[in-house]
Amino acid sequence: MKKKSTPLRHLACLLAACVLIACSKSDDSPPADPNPGGMQNPGNPDNPNPDPPLQGGLVPCENGLAGVYPCSGYDLVGHLSLSEMGGAAGNDIWGWTDPEDGTEYALVGLDNGTAFISLADPEAPLYLGKLGTRTVNSTWRDIKVFGNYAYIVSEASGHGMQVFDLTSLRGVTPPRTFSSATVYSEFGNAHNIVVNEASGFAYAVGTGPELPYAGGPHFIDLTAPAAPANAGGYAGAGYTHDAQVVTYNGPDADYAGREILIGANENRVLVLDVTDKAQPQMITSFGYANLGYTHQGWFTEDHRYFLLGDEVDELSFGLNSRTLVFDMADLDAPVLHHTYSGPTTAIDHNGYVDGNLFYLANYTAGVRIIDLSQLASNNMSETGFFDTYPASNQAAFNGVWSVYPYLASGNILVNDIDNGFFVIRPSDTNP
Repeated sequence: MKKKSTPLRHLACLLAACVLIACSKSDDSPPADPNPGGMQNPGNPDNPNPDPPLQGGLVPCENGLAGVYPCSGYDLVGHLSLSEMGGAAGNDIWGWTDPEDGTEYALVGLDNGTAFISLADPEAPLYLGKLGTRTVNSTWRDIKVFGNYAYIVSEASGHGMQVFDLTSLRGVTPPRTFSSATVYSEFGNAHNIVVNEASGFAYAVGTGPELPYAGGPHFIDLTAPAAPANAGGYAGAGYTHDAQVVTYNGPDADYAGREILIGANENRVLVLDVTDKAQPQMITSFGYANLGYTHQGWFTEDHRYFLLGDEVDELSFGLNSRTLVFDMADLDAPVLHHTYSGPTTAIDHNGYVDGNLFYLANYTAGVRIIDLSQLASNNMSETGFFDTYPASNQAAFNGVWSVYPYLASGNILVNDIDNGFFVIRPSDTNP
């Protein structure tokens, strides 16, 4: 089906950052993200929150500050500014650990490419170089990893998916200009890329041109990681903005061991069985009250609950940062279990679960860390935060785009649209 123009799309074009949204697209184009993802004027020398200078070395969180950054329970370990990485705006972030020697790396999305950072000494992150954007610069870039390869997509027209061999980071003399191992060109632009490491499949979402999957998930076989293969896709639910794909191990026995995609589809949540790539099956889709823009979500590790962020509800309804928690005990009939309200009106963006902690990129309010251990009892509580955007906590598209909490070292990677790359970690783990 073709994606039709909607009132939501017109609302998006009224937002202050609409200068970065292609409002001139035809009505058959998939709606753009109502959030341009960051700075209204990337690289603007009048940015009211210039990147403060920072000396090397760990900066502890003391009396509510780590240097100039508001914090609670999390120290600043390391930092690189946008200028040090040669970019004007930051976006997505992911991590990789070299299986050969255990060195950890940050894969940092920028408007003009992907920066690679060695964390051999996390207190002095080392910029190794950049893989440039394949076509033109774009606010949107997304990165995921499978094995020793990174897969990079962008909203840049004709970009395709860059495939980068991460082992080429070993022993380099920085700064380097890197090249892709190959480029997957079965689509042009894409909003996001998802990888299910258990199955060895990637899923590009928000792809264009719109045909043949209307912006729905495009399946990619990573059996040969350096040579991705087209495995089909799904057009039955329209445009998918973001998604998570898991090999399901939750309480619904009907789907045990099945590969389940749960997608944020702008005005609803999609639940899709993608086990059979030739015949994906819709399980259900559902909405919720005060729906602004269904943006991104993540399962708890037991696959019982799904934590969803709506990117426009704070702006549209005057809410504090809101996370909706759905009980997925019956995948055919999810129900709203709990609604969590954060302490500020900042807009929530990308959130990831690790164990009993939820790491929420909360734009101007920084990274918020939320305890999920009492979630079954409808209780979520913030245990700490680190605010990389000290200028304000207002509902605006500045500050933290994304966070990566999965490194074995316990270091947490943060990418700030305006202020660059940060490494933080819990204060009680530092000497």
